[in-house]
Amino acid sequence: MARKLLNKELNRLDVKAFKEASKTPLILVLENIRSLHNIGSVFRTADAFLLEKIYLCGFTATPPHKDIRKTALGATESVAWEYQKDSLALIHQLKKTHHCLAVEQAEGAEQLHTFIPESDKPYVFVFGNEVKGVSQEVVSSCHGVLEIPQLGTKHSLNIAVSAGVVVWDFWTKLKTNQ
Repeated sequence: MARKLLNKELNRLDVKAFKEASKTPLILVLENIRSLHNIGSVFRTADAFLLEKIYLCGFTATPPHKDIRKTALGATESVAWEYQKDSLALIHQLKKTHHCLAVEQAEGAEQLHTFIPESDKPYVFVFGNEVKGVSQEVVSSCHGVLEIPQLGTKHSLNIAVSAGVVVWDFWTKLKTNQ
């Protein structure tokens, strides 16, 4: 029978070691996310996979906030983040150095299970509002679109769940291709 590990047995990085560690070449952009709990959850995902940075855009709330802190559990201290009001201007800037992909349901979107990241290329994934998704102008400005296949009756996944699925998929494929 398996014994659950104690937190002290997990050998996790402290904040200083996290900041100094080599990062996964992935930036997340959160555009107009209204749920503070979703924002905090994305911070925890970014921490778990040593992501480069998170950009919070539009009306997305920023740390410090008690409801972000509640789900981030300290990840706002380890993960680099920045607020940028204009997500479209940010994407235009990031496109100069990163391959930018909107995570959205769109014509011509690449299905996540067929996406293979190039190990020598840094990426940006844009996640949008819980109801409206990623704005059309940002979708149109990205290099492409990734779509998470869904087979049920609902039209979308929660943004925190989507981020977890896409980041895990990216990380595992990147590690497999190295």
